[in-house]
Amino acid sequence: MRGSWRRFDFWLLGATLLLVTFGVAMVYSATLNVPTYESYPLRQVIYAGIGLLLLLAAATFDYRLLTSLQWPIYGIILIILLAVAILGQVRGGTSGWFNAGVIFIQPAEISKVLFAIVFAQFLTKHHDDLRRPQWVLVAFALLAVPVALIYMQPDLGTAIVLLVIGAIMLFVADLPWMYIVSAVVAGALAVPLAWANLQGYMRERILIFLDPASDPDASFNIAQALISIGNGGLLGKGFTHGSQSQLHFLRVRYADFIFSVIAEELGFVGALILIFLLVVVLWRLVSIADQARDTFGRLLVVGVLAMILFQGIVAIGMNLGLLPVTGITLPFISYGGSSLITVMLGIGLAESVAMRNRKIEFD
Repeated sequence: MRGSWRRFDFWLLGATLLLVTFGVAMVYSATLNVPTYESYPLRQVIYAGIGLLLLLAAATFDYRLLTSLQWPIYGIILIILLAVAILGQVRGGTSGWFNAGVIFIQPAEISKVLFAIVFAQFLTKHHDDLRRPQWVLVAFALLAVPVALIYMQPDLGTAIVLLVIGAIMLFVADLPWMYIVSAVVAGALAVPLAWANLQGYMRERILIFLDPASDPDASFNIAQALISIGNGGLLGKGFTHGSQSQLHFLRVRYADFIFSVIAEELGFVGALILIFLLVVVLWRLVSIADQARDTFGRLLVVGVLAMILFQGIVAIGMNLGLLPVTGITLPFISYGGSSLITVMLGIGLAESVAMRNRKIEFD
């Protein structure tokens, strides 16, 4: 065991802890002088502590033991998603929450890292079967069921994240190109049907993104986010001194639009530091996946990588007005227990893979 800790990726852990600390500080600034939100920074610290414990526990745990738990884990995913659809509390327009007393738990968030475990094992076991249409359909079905359950909450953003995780894992697992092209074509043909079945507020967000002038009131926060980013300049207005955030022009500034708070208060340099730390995390995950001793470990890390990469791009993109507002959190930074704990658990699983990568060493 002592030897495996020598392979623990401290660069990954260091970047993760810096990002989490960065996030706690910005949640504090974004909620300052708002009595309704005064408990959020402390809560985020508690979530970070729980996440760190899970990270270290997951790193200590031998990830290879998870291969025998594929179907029980998949069953847990379906049970918690079905249960929250029936018993969940409505928050932010979705019914995807359980009230655990101290914290609210969002099963859809947790299901992302659990699904990465399930799908990694399935793709590893059936790697040579992915040239057969029936097994490709089984893979798509495994992905489609939790995606559909999450969408019905309704939570389009998290459903898309899970869909992207599965798609990237399929690509890395060498899914033949004819199936990839067929899936893309089928997806394009299904766009009109998908559009017709979107919830009203989902269509509204897309339409406002395409034409902000069509509804100035609904596009107000997007405009405020861009003003915040523009106000920041090179070095920013100073920590806790952002005008748009501290005067409460910017809504949901502790979660969806926390990047705008960072850009206004810490400027271009602060935003660049944040992006640099995210890139370090992604770089270390790529390195761990590349050096993984088995296909299951490689695909598991790819699933975690896909989750952080996609969420980071979307969360920053929607603050810059480059993508529609989806409610997707900025990994490690946005306020939220389920989100933070999920990404830290994912980092812990990646560390487990790194620690058990037995490379040939020369004295």
